[in-house]
Amino acid sequence: MFVMGVNHKKYDNSLKIVSFLHHQLLRPPPKVIHDNFGIIEGLMATVHIITATQKTVDGPSSVSIMDLPCHLEKAAMYYDIKKVVKQTSEGPLKGILGYTKDQVVSCGFHSDIHSSTFHAGAGIDLNDNFVKLISWYDNE
Repeated sequence: MFVMGVNHKKYDNSLKIVSFLHHQLLRPPPKVIHDNFGIIEGLMATVHIITATQKTVDGPSSVSIMDLPCHLEKAAMYYDIKKVVKQTSEGPLKGILGYTKDQVVSCGFHSDIHSSTFHAGAGIDLNDNFVKLISWYDNE
């Protein structure tokens, strides 16, 4: 099983059976946070966005959002988290993890190439060790 941005570089073309995780969005944002601040526990929810023109179940225009409140091992200001995610999205996870601080809505992520786009303006730190992170992804 391979996940883009997590272990995709371990792929070897001699492998007989290969699988990629369907919900690629689930890994890049929490991986960056865990690698830099440690996640003690978290609760991830994904919400499929539905509008009058979108199908309710994985239609061709289905965009979703990930909500990840988590308890951090190391104290961190939300500013520090945004900085690390932005650097990672421009470096080792470029093309896999996106980053935006703009006010956005679901239709802005149709056909987005990133596995997940961290929404810096939507998250919040509730205290030094508890943050809520938001990330968008095109479900198709």
